[in-house]
Amino acid sequence: MAKTITGQEYPLKEIFSKRFDFSIPPYQRPYAWGRTQAVELFDDLYSFSLSESSSEDYFLGSIVLIKDDNVPAAQVVDGQQRLTTLTILFAVIASRLSGDYRKMCWHYIFEEGNELEDIKPRARLRLRERDASFFRQYVQELKIKELGGLSETHMKTEAQRHIQENAVVFEKLIDEKFNNNPNGLVAFTKFIVQRCFLVAVSTPSQQSAFRVFSVLNNRGLDLLPIDIIKADLIGKICADKQDYYTRLWEEIEDATGREGLNTLFGHIRTIYAKAKAKKSLMEEFNEFVVPHISSPEAFIDKVMNPYADAYRVIEKKAYQSENYAAKVNELLGWLLRVNNADWQPPAILFLSRNPAESDLLKFLTKLERLVAYMHICALFVNDRIQRYAKIVDEISSGVWPVSLELTEEEQRDFIAKLSGEIYGMTALRRNYVMLRLDSFVSDHSATYTPSVLTIEHVLPQTPKADSEWLRWWPNEDERKSWTHRIANLVPLPRQKNSEAQNFEFSKKKDLYFKSRKTGTTVYALTTQVLNEKEWTPEVLKKRQEMLLDKFKECWELIGIH
Repeated sequence: MAKTITGQEYPLKEIFSKRFDFSIPPYQRPYAWGRTQAVELFDDLYSFSLSESSSEDYFLGSIVLIKDDNVPAAQVVDGQQRLTTLTILFAVIASRLSGDYRKMCWHYIFEEGNELEDIKPRARLRLRERDASFFRQYVQELKIKELGGLSETHMKTEAQRHIQENAVVFEKLIDEKFNNNPNGLVAFTKFIVQRCFLVAVSTPSQQSAFRVFSVLNNRGLDLLPIDIIKADLIGKICADKQDYYTRLWEEIEDATGREGLNTLFGHIRTIYAKAKAKKSLMEEFNEFVVPHISSPEAFIDKVMNPYADAYRVIEKKAYQSENYAAKVNELLGWLLRVNNADWQPPAILFLSRNPAESDLLKFLTKLERLVAYMHICALFVNDRIQRYAKIVDEISSGVWPVSLELTEEEQRDFIAKLSGEIYGMTALRRNYVMLRLDSFVSDHSATYTPSVLTIEHVLPQTPKADSEWLRWWPNEDERKSWTHRIANLVPLPRQKNSEAQNFEFSKKKDLYFKSRKTGTTVYALTTQVLNEKEWTPEVLKKRQEMLLDKFKECWELIGIH
């Protein structure tokens, strides 16, 4: 007998209702969404609630469930992260409301039960056993303030730390957006429950559910949006030209790869929409790009093909020229190290216009500085998208993109961040800072392809009581103020060694900072440390000033103090 698979779109008021009784099976991975995903979800919901008309709905994606049609019990095969994060958001909102509104919002978190309908009281979402009671106690019972005050020792799993982190993030964002404005928060909540939708794909068979999950997530040979766009555009070309443009399309796809071409079409959408995606690629391609297409042939010849060439140059760092190829490709390499590709649409647009070599070098130099500023200062995705949209607008208008420049305030913020406790950044960001600084110190002569990278403290975080470190640094406050700053950090191409971290300075240099094979180091910053005879406050103050000056010089931040 065939297993029935159903898919239906539901507003969140029905997703979080008696219609569904969600549980996370024990074989699922723990809750893993962190601050970045939580902020992005909130920003998207908030921006859409303000900018769109009341007739527009927001699509949150799909969930895959093991579920019979006639019962609410639903095991979540795919969608745990969204359902859990939305529950946390509802809990934080409910904690900020009072009276009937608080109770109404809590209804999306907890089913109070109805004896006449044989519905028992229950939480609408039950996490894996290790985290279920923690989630119930603090989130589903609306003890958000107590949750935010918990210490690390009270949280036994990484999932519980993510739950706390995201609750705190939502508290901060709601306070920023709706401070002393309960009516605004109620309106925002109405938008979430009435106009935000999920597609629930259900089947009573575990095997069938896994197959659906695999199809939705394994994009090897499954249809992508570009396949549908291709069929639509090629189908509109006259018969005697279809073979030529079909072959051209396939040549482009072979060169970029299917996933690469799909990514490129997302960038094309962004170039035309000049905003973050809020709907599917298909919908927004039809909304923002198609109205500007004079003919399918013109789109393939004048947009898709040159943009694909630019995209390949960027992704492969494959720019060719007589004078500036090495410098351009080095800049592309640094751009590709950041944790997002939001900068690629303006880069693709500029490069596709075949600029003079010197203009391209100038553009990428300015862009790399802007991208580094946004990456190191951890700007939110909507702030990044808005800035890049201005640059796209300026390029499209045929003028030099002045939005590439950093304002004086941005430069001050940038230097303040570089001056502070670099080690407190995420690993991705602090690694970027230290490697970029090392490249500046080495005058761009080094290349960086380490399989393992560690950022190590020279002055240990916890020096031994009888060590020379404390003779050099008797003032504990002064020592702590310098421990995590760039002057005291060096990159190492190996895993940390907890024993070696507390070696005396001379021994640490010889046994820990040097290569075991060559007796040297591949990093210019580490070489500088090896040349020092002692590591005193005076040495670090001088070194900090020198390294900040190097940042100012190479990123053209000179004059800001």
